[in-house]
Amino acid sequence: MPSKRTFAIVLAAVGVLYAALMGGCALPPLDGREASSALSQQEARATALGKAISPLADTHAGLSGIHPLADARDAFAARMSLVRAAERTLDVQYYIWRADMTGTLLLEALYEAADRGVRVRLLLDDNGIAGLDDELAALDAHANIQVRLFNPFLLRWPKMLGYFTDFSRLNRRMHNKSLTADNQVTIIGGRNIGDEYFGASDGVLFSDLDVLAVGKVVDDVSEDFDLYWQSDSSYPVELILAPAEPGWREALRESAAGIEGSEAAEQYISVLKEATFVKRLRQGQLPLEWAVTRMVSDDPAKGLGQAPPESMLPHQLDEILGAPKHRLELVSPYFVPTESGTQSLVNMVQRGVQVRVLTNALEATDVIIVHSGYAKRREDLLRGGVQLYEMRSAASTPQPQGSRLLGSSGSSLHAKTFAVDGERVFVGSFNFDPRSAKLNTELGFVIDSPALARQVTRIFSQDVPRMAYRLGLDEDGEIYWLFHKDDQEQRFDVEPGTNWWQRATIKFLQLLPIDPLL
Repeated sequence: MPSKRTFAIVLAAVGVLYAALMGGCALPPLDGREASSALSQQEARATALGKAISPLADTHAGLSGIHPLADARDAFAARMSLVRAAERTLDVQYYIWRADMTGTLLLEALYEAADRGVRVRLLLDDNGIAGLDDELAALDAHANIQVRLFNPFLLRWPKMLGYFTDFSRLNRRMHNKSLTADNQVTIIGGRNIGDEYFGASDGVLFSDLDVLAVGKVVDDVSEDFDLYWQSDSSYPVELILAPAEPGWREALRESAAGIEGSEAAEQYISVLKEATFVKRLRQGQLPLEWAVTRMVSDDPAKGLGQAPPESMLPHQLDEILGAPKHRLELVSPYFVPTESGTQSLVNMVQRGVQVRVLTNALEATDVIIVHSGYAKRREDLLRGGVQLYEMRSAASTPQPQGSRLLGSSGSSLHAKTFAVDGERVFVGSFNFDPRSAKLNTELGFVIDSPALARQVTRIFSQDVPRMAYRLGLDEDGEIYWLFHKDDQEQRFDVEPGTNWWQRATIKFLQLLPIDPLL
């Protein structure tokens, strides 16, 4: 039997934990938070990037220059190149930032930019920065760096306990992803910061899509960043994190130096040395698709559940796109159409619209609970004429030849894009699920470009047959999966690449009323 002293210690520990949890609801006031804004266009045009880009933008008035970043290593090199090229400002906003090789190298690059005199504003969702508290506190200690956390957890470990006392707020996350240099060049899309997003992981890799943009839309992204930076959900890290311990700057530098000297980073360092994005951009040689490009973004008040419906991204998409007339081609890793969304897609088919959807197969998904929300709608979608394709796992997928819009197929699908009527393309962070629609904040571009729309169409006609299963219904209404390999058709009558336990788990999850959280 435990002693009275042991019992007293346990009781005290429980009391401390309870107090900490209760304190998790009491966020510090934002009075006195420093205000700042994006670099003005007059100042931005005076930078090296501005001097190179402004003449191009002036000859394409009202348009934006778009360069797709499908290759994972190119996407990393483009970010590093922009950080190194910036002279005045860097505005950086992400949902996940890993404490791994690529994450550490980019943090070190931000610090080096600040040492050059660049003002760095780093806004991160607090749900995706595990293990980075000390590094972020160290960065924030730099005179030219400010770090803020969106919808922060006061209880730093284990963070999950915060949900018990403040679930309604902490369940809302900032899913936006952007990096903007000198208010002249921006990168937005589906990639977070981490090895799995840049092809540097031995585990699951993500096949993803970003776009680099110059011209008119860059100002829109900068204005949107300012709104999030000043929102009621963005907290300076000094209000949330303990001050950095002495020596953390040196530790970050040593960590980055060690990574650069490692065998694992050798290929990445060579890619960076060979990267010519900024050079070609300055010389007007980077291929750009000049097109009307409209930014769509949620009101940051959505992070507190206070945004009106008309200020949210789904409403903006409806306003811009209207109803597809001929064709909708949709790529989404976490596709949860819900009952109403399923009916909307079926209604499109009944109006004569061809609807094709590519998402992850169960064997390829990294979030099995989200897959359950999609799986329960498959039969209704197929019965209604929607064409469904599911990306195979990295282990079973052959590598396509050449560069594709979605990058390597040897990975889990993570890109979020769709094309409408062969004329317009969406690229961004928005997943077609209730969480993106109702809970998380999102960011993306609608690009009026038949050329880019044709690339999405080409995915379904060329890449998909090599990358994905096509689903069908047999005479009994049961789903089957078809895959073509070496001119031979393979058919699976149970979910391919899975075991009975995974399939049973999906069946059980489908019974739960969890769709609004997916």
